[in-house]
Amino acid sequence: MNFNMLDFIWTFNRLVILFFSLFYFYQIVYIVFALFAKLKKNKNNIKNRRYAVMIAARNESLVIAELIRSIKAQDYPSELIDIYVIADNCTDNTAQIARDEGANVIVRFNDELIGKGYALDYAFTKLKEQGIRGKYDGFFVFDADNVLDSNYISEMNKVFCDKYVAVTSYRNSKNFGDSWLSSSYSLWFLREARYLNKPRMLLNTSCAISGTGFLLRSDIVERNDGWKFFLLTEDIQFNAQAVLNNEQIGYCEDAIFYDEQPKTFKQSWNQRMRWVRGTYQVLARYGTKLFAAMFRKKPFAKFDMLMAMAPAMFITLISVVVNLIFLLLGVFEIFTDTGFIRLTSQSLFNTLLSFYTVFAATSLLTLITEWKRIKAPVIKKILSVFTFPFFVFTYIPISIVALFKKVEWSPIKHTVVKSAEDFRED
Repeated sequence: MNFNMLDFIWTFNRLVILFFSLFYFYQIVYIVFALFAKLKKNKNNIKNRRYAVMIAARNESLVIAELIRSIKAQDYPSELIDIYVIADNCTDNTAQIARDEGANVIVRFNDELIGKGYALDYAFTKLKEQGIRGKYDGFFVFDADNVLDSNYISEMNKVFCDKYVAVTSYRNSKNFGDSWLSSSYSLWFLREARYLNKPRMLLNTSCAISGTGFLLRSDIVERNDGWKFFLLTEDIQFNAQAVLNNEQIGYCEDAIFYDEQPKTFKQSWNQRMRWVRGTYQVLARYGTKLFAAMFRKKPFAKFDMLMAMAPAMFITLISVVVNLIFLLLGVFEIFTDTGFIRLTSQSLFNTLLSFYTVFAATSLLTLITEWKRIKAPVIKKILSVFTFPFFVFTYIPISIVALFKKVEWSPIKHTVVKSAEDFRED
C-alpha cells in the first residue's frame, strides 16, 4: 500500500506541474508581447465626446478634493466633462467639500444595500430621472482616493469607440513606499496593466476593468438601465458578463491614474477577503457558462477570464494541503515508509520555492520596466521584489477562510493626500 501511495504522491505533484504548464503558458506569451510589441496610437478622426465622471465616496473628506481638482485640470475641454460625487452613507462633510470644488453631488442613504455597485446604480437612476443621462457618450468611474494625470481623459478618449463596452487604464500607486503591503498591491496592479491588459489589447482579446479607473460606454448603461452589478467584486462580474456577451473591454496605456493602497495587514486582509469571496460568487454564477461558451464564439477570451478567477490559487492550495496531509501521516508513522516524509517534504519545499521564485521574478520584471513610474525610495523598490511573493502567499489562508466566512462590503479609510503634480516623472 505504501508503494501505491508514494506513487500517487509522485503522480499528483507532476499533474500539478503539468496543469500550470499547460494552462498558464499563454501568460509567458503575454510577457513577450508586452515587452516587444507596441500598441497602435489612434491619431486620426478623434472626436471629443461628452463624459460624466462618477465618483462613489463614503466619508472621503480627506481625499475627494484632490481627485476633483485633477479632473478639472485635464487638458480636455472642460465643458465636455461633468463631475458627479455620490456621497454614499456619509457622516462627514464629503458632500460639502465636493460642492465647494465644483462637483455635482448626489446624496444617498441606504444601510441595507451597501457597496459601490448600489451607489453607482442609484446615481445612474437619478441622472435618468433628471433627463440628463442620455446626453453623455460615456461614464468614467473612479474611487474618491484617485488622482489623474492631466492628459488622462484625452488619452482615454482616443481609445474610446463603439468596439469597446468599456476602456480600462494604467493603475499606478500614490503610496508605493508606505509599507511592504502597499508596494505589493502596487506591483500587482502595475503587472496587471503592463503584462495582462496590454498584451490582451495587442492580441485583440478582451481586457479587464479592476474596480476603478475605467470608462463605460453610455449605451451599456442604457441597455442595463443603470449599473446592475452588485456582487462583492462587481468589476469581475462586469468582466464575466461582457465576455459572455462576446463584448470587448479595451485598454489605454497612456492614461495613468494613482490609487491609494492599504498599508496595514488588517486592512489588506479585509479587502482581499472581499475580493476572494466575490471571485467565488462570480465563479459560481458564471463559471459553468464561461466553460460552455469556450467551445463557441471567441473561446480564448472565455478561457482567459476563467484563468483569472483564481484556479492557480486553488491548485496551489490543494497541492500544499495534500502534501501536508501525507507529510503528517508520515511523521505520525501511520505510513511507516520513510519515503513519505522525504517525498512530501521535498514536494512541499519545491512547491513553495517555485511559487516564490515565479512571483519574485514577476515582481522584478515589473519593477524594472515600470521603474521610472514608481515614486518611492530605491531601497523600498528593491525590497518589494522579495516581499511581493509573501503578499501572494497570504492569499492561501484568505482563500480558505473566505470559503466559510460571511463577507460583507466595508469601507477602507483613505488618508494619503497627494496631487497629480506629485507624480510627474523627473
